Amino acid sequence: MSLRDFLERFRPAGTPGASATGVPADRTAERAAELEPAFAQLTDVQQEAARIRAAADEAATAVRQDAAREAAEFVAAARERAPEIRRQAAEPVLREARREADAFRAVGDLAASAVRERGREHMPDLVVRAVADALRLAGIPDEGKTP
Repeated sequence: MSLRDFLERFRPAGTPGASATGVPADRTAERAAELEPAFAQLTDVQQEAARIRAAADEAATAVRQDAAREAAEFVAAARERAPEIRRQAAEPVLREARREADAFRAVGDLAASAVRERGREHMPDLVVRAVADALRLAGIPDEGKTP
């Protein structure tokens, strides 16, 4: 029992003298009667909010499904384009590597040409020496043809 209800019992019921008959006021019932229309309106609002939430949940599910589908399409397209993009990215590197390889090949060709030329210049002398060495090893006297 609340303090208010306890003190309500000591409130004078009326003026002294003839008693007035009546029913004591039922404050709880008065409050319930006063608030019931507001609560009824709140019930309607709560039902409308529940419908809005359900619709929002359905819309969110649809948005998530669409986003997942679009993401899957995006990934598939990216995977499909990846080889071409890799080829395009590697093209400048490969072009530079080929240019460097051509430069090295040219340097190597020049060096090989120089070696061949020196070989041609020294070949007669080397042949004479090789023949002289072979004759000497075979025990055949050299007839003075070695330089």
